[in-house]
Amino acid sequence: MIYFADTITRLDAGARDAVIVSGSHGGLYPAYLAAKAQARAVILNDAGVGKDGAGIASLGYLQQAGTAAATVAHTSCRIGDTEDMKLRGVVSHCNEAAYALGVRPGMACLEAAHSLEAAPLPSSPPLPVREGRLVDAMPLTGGSRRVVLVDSASLVAPEDAGQIVVTGSHGGLIGGVAAKALAVDAWAAVFHDAGVGIDRAGTTRLAALDVRNIAAVTVDASSARIGDARSVLEDGVLSFVNELAAARGARVGQRLYERLADWCVAP
Repeated sequence: MIYFADTITRLDAGARDAVIVSGSHGGLYPAYLAAKAQARAVILNDAGVGKDGAGIASLGYLQQAGTAAATVAHTSCRIGDTEDMKLRGVVSHCNEAAYALGVRPGMACLEAAHSLEAAPLPSSPPLPVREGRLVDAMPLTGGSRRVVLVDSASLVAPEDAGQIVVTGSHGGLIGGVAAKALAVDAWAAVFHDAGVGIDRAGTTRLAALDVRNIAAVTVDASSARIGDARSVLEDGVLSFVNELAAARGARVGQRLYERLADWCVAP
């Protein structure tokens, strides 16, 4: 059975024993969630691979547990959108377990998913991986707002409204739905551009957040690790900014940390 999920943070019992095809990035935590769900195999988005190979870190992690895994190219289909994965997704990378089942780079996503239906169930439990949440990550004297670090946008909480939220998540709309751009009305939000990809999918949350009067930016995939908000904060270089962020001084090529130091104390 093939189980489709625009985001792997929202799985139900149907994912067990299935081949999960998810629009989530191919980093460590999505891999852990697939393994925790006792999936037979998984296909994710390579998110441009990016710094330290973070966008395909799932492959080696799942190989250790005996789970077949592959990624589709971010240039072939929109990240966060399984309907587009079905139509246009092309495999970019796979681990040894998937290769043994006939999965190859260049293969259509659905063809690879059907090949993975023959995968044996995982042979060992997954190593634990945690996503972090840290409030007040940049405590500054006189700061008017907090910087909240969340490795996944799924960890955003109601109390983050009006604050600066730095996520390790990709900047693509989940399933193309604007309402899912961010769970709260933050003062500003930061995402990873996931290599930008086809249709500039890795940046589509930005325009949706402009409509909600939320300044939003992405950092370049080569500058910071996807799924790692600390890396986004400390290493990230701005790649795209929405209109409100630009009005508040954000510029492409600027280091994120420097911009946030100003935003924390901005009126």
